Amino acid sequence: MDILKEFTEAIKKALSALYTTNYTGEISFQKTRKEFEGEITLVTFPLLKTSGKSPEITGTDIGTYLQQNTNLIKGFNVVKGFLNLSVADNVWLMYFSDILTKDAYAIENANSSGQSVMIEYPSPNTNKPLHLGHLRNIFLGSALAEILKACGHKVIHACLYNDRGTNISKSMLAWQLYGNGATPEKMGKKGDKLVGDFYVQYSNSYKNEITELKQKGLTEEEAEKQSLLAKQVNNLTVAWENNDAEVRNLWKTMNSWVYKGFETTYNTLGIKPDKSYYESDVYNLGKQTVLEGLEKGIFYQKEDSSVWIDLTADGLDHKLVLRSNGTSVYITQDIATANEKDRDFKLDKSIYVVGNEQDYHFKVLFLILKKLGRKYADNLYHLSYGMVELPTGKMKSREGTVVDADDLIEGMIETAKETTTELGKTEGLTAPEANNLFKMLGLGALRYFILKVDPKKKMLFDPAESIDFNGHTGPFIQYTHARIQSVLRKSKLLADEIKAHTVPTDYALHQKEIDLIYALSDFKTVIKEAESAYNPALVANYIYEIAKSYNQFYHELSVLNADNEAQRLFRIQLSYKCALVIKQAMQLLCVEVPDRM
Repeated sequence: MDILKEFTEAIKKALSALYTTNYTGEISFQKTRKEFEGEITLVTFPLLKTSGKSPEITGTDIGTYLQQNTNLIKGFNVVKGFLNLSVADNVWLMYFSDILTKDAYAIENANSSGQSVMIEYPSPNTNKPLHLGHLRNIFLGSALAEILKACGHKVIHACLYNDRGTNISKSMLAWQLYGNGATPEKMGKKGDKLVGDFYVQYSNSYKNEITELKQKGLTEEEAEKQSLLAKQVNNLTVAWENNDAEVRNLWKTMNSWVYKGFETTYNTLGIKPDKSYYESDVYNLGKQTVLEGLEKGIFYQKEDSSVWIDLTADGLDHKLVLRSNGTSVYITQDIATANEKDRDFKLDKSIYVVGNEQDYHFKVLFLILKKLGRKYADNLYHLSYGMVELPTGKMKSREGTVVDADDLIEGMIETAKETTTELGKTEGLTAPEANNLFKMLGLGALRYFILKVDPKKKMLFDPAESIDFNGHTGPFIQYTHARIQSVLRKSKLLADEIKAHTVPTDYALHQKEIDLIYALSDFKTVIKEAESAYNPALVANYIYEIAKSYNQFYHELSVLNADNEAQRLFRIQLSYKCALVIKQAMQLLCVEVPDRM
């Protein structure tokens, strides 16, 4: 049963009966504002040409008609151009009866749309470990993948590893200069963290070198040109591109350390790319594409042999696509990777999950691909998201002030352990069950706190706030699910038994029960909105409203000690459905919910 569809048809009949016209326009609904009675609000302004009357009279006419000629409403009120409708109990009950036995009533069959969508994330550089910023990237990418799957799309998770270039050369040079043969095994460190240490060491050494040169009277620009370290990095990068055996061997070794470290973090977070691309595999393909474009006049060459594209006519700037020494830049390999993706999968949509610091980069990339005549260019989308900051301020990789992802995850799990134990929520659990709960709560707190924020917004991550069991947090929602499961266990009814009982049609609903059924009816709409907006925050905030409404219902009304058996059974059914929707919605965010706490 589609409640809004029922109201749409009834209102069209009302317009025909009241104003003797077949209305073919749109019927526009809103949620009724909290200060007014009702659940569904009809916007009357688009109907005034048909009625020929004022908004208030039009609303009153329609409300009266619905009350006298249908069983859809139990009352109405008109506020200016808005008709607020109080939906009849039997309508809510029929709707609830319809969804009770449909476990996945808001989720499409997998791949039913036939559309293939690639989501690229987290696409890290191989010169440092994953950090808090990468976690927002991973959480957005993985949640969006689940939402798109729920809408019937075939989703391919791709990861592009930026595994060559200047930044990687910096870590390699630092290892050559200061490493003394260090390996992850010798140092007792994850490989990605070890390589990241060398990247920071290079940055510190370079900063000191520039400072010393400036003290000798050189300007900043002159110091940068005379930097011995910078020249060595350039030489390493060129040697790599010239297939120098020694440089390539070191590069392979250090990258292998990083990949092993990444894999450990990926496993903790439960992600695994379906397809991996590597800059080292595609950079030459990108160079070839640029040279072909140069022959066609799409690009131009400067006197120093660097290759550029002029995008000023499109409101952008001149963009470098090949350096004067013939080496590639990021956009060169992105051009090649886009070509490879199209060749490999013939995608209907390709989504890049990348921070908003790269907004300009993707505008340029998509425009270049259009100018190159790539038909798929119109199907590219940059899911831009704001940076994550801590109470201490912005993170900087080169200064070593980033929050390491592994350390943060470990800290969140430990905080969950301390908080949960202190609140006495582990009573009756075995040690393995308790440890699993701590991990579930720690990761859930981290994921949910980040995902509840609109991707476009910059956010402040507060670990202490994210673990609060009484706030707008993952643990609050997880605890609500555990609370409902406790109610269901005490009812001694199995899921099949709960669904087998007929939902009464003459039951007098309490407003808290109506609020819950109304919230449940929004699930499919929310998923569709999250899909079209590429915004998991819509799902995250929806789940919080469900959990909050259920807790209000639970505290105000008795479930197991209801006034009569019909009331008890209905509230058990309502509890069961709320738990299922909470679980399914949290799964879309890749967050687990416990059955016991």
